[in-house]
Amino acid sequence: MATAVLFPGQGSQFLGMADPWAGHPAGAEVLAEVSDFLGRDVVAEAHDEAALATTAFVQPALLACDVAAFRVLLAEGLSDIVGVAGHSLGEFAAVVAAGSMRLADAIAIVAIRGEAMQRAGEERAGAMTALLGLGAPEAAALCEEVRGNDILVVANENSPAQSVASGSVAAVGRLEALARERKIRAVRLPVAGAFHSELMRPAADPVRGALAAVALDDPAVPVAENVTGELVRDAARLRELLEVQVVSPVRWQTGIRSLADAGASTFLEAGSGDVLTKLMKRIAPDAAALAIGSPVDARSALEGSGSVGPISSPP
Repeated sequence: MATAVLFPGQGSQFLGMADPWAGHPAGAEVLAEVSDFLGRDVVAEAHDEAALATTAFVQPALLACDVAAFRVLLAEGLSDIVGVAGHSLGEFAAVVAAGSMRLADAIAIVAIRGEAMQRAGEERAGAMTALLGLGAPEAAALCEEVRGNDILVVANENSPAQSVASGSVAAVGRLEALARERKIRAVRLPVAGAFHSELMRPAADPVRGALAAVALDDPAVPVAENVTGELVRDAARLRELLEVQVVSPVRWQTGIRSLADAGASTFLEAGSGDVLTKLMKRIAPDAAALAIGSPVDARSALEGSGSVGPISSPP
């Protein structure tokens, strides 16, 4: 099967999310490496509600679970990978999976990213709300009506029927009020800031500096990048887009369509939850989409699929 692997980002965390991967040798190795770097036991702290509500901890913890899930998939026989994509924070797991960045370097960058985004959210209060039933153009028009002099943008273009707006607390509040008037469902997201908006500008320089300190190789398979949705095949372009990711929209549906156009017919969501799998029903309803939340899920999905494919030697 021509497979694309998808990696969820912040918002997919849940209590005990690391437990399934800790029971598999390939997953346990990743969790141990991330725990050693952080000086915290990722598996144990994923049972702590306070830790999971902290951007500085949850971002590297989610990276650990995403990469652990991918390594389990490889160990269980994943083959014929035609591309990867990760939603926001999940993009760093995708870059690791593509062989462009070492896990150790990704951990270092994501730890800095999480801390910087948490500080930015504390310094410049913001919020995010999901607009259900609205595509990006409709969501952008709604934002325009209530933005005023505040920051309010479409931050996540998730599917033709789901967009996420990000901006100042006041502007997001006005947007939600207008949505209620128009009978549009708006759901406030449990995040500590206006991610993927200009309110995250203070986090951009620390991320850029962290990226400058590591080497990136050309990816072994294309990465459907968040900022443009294009398939990226060279390290220089990947670095350029990762540097601006925290202040740029996540063009998720464009990236998924790019992977489908490249031949992907099966999409496996590796990590916590099934948010991306649910979005697939709106973006590419004819594609097979499966959430891989445990080694049992991996074995079931890959039964009879053949030997390990082109990314068989993880970086």
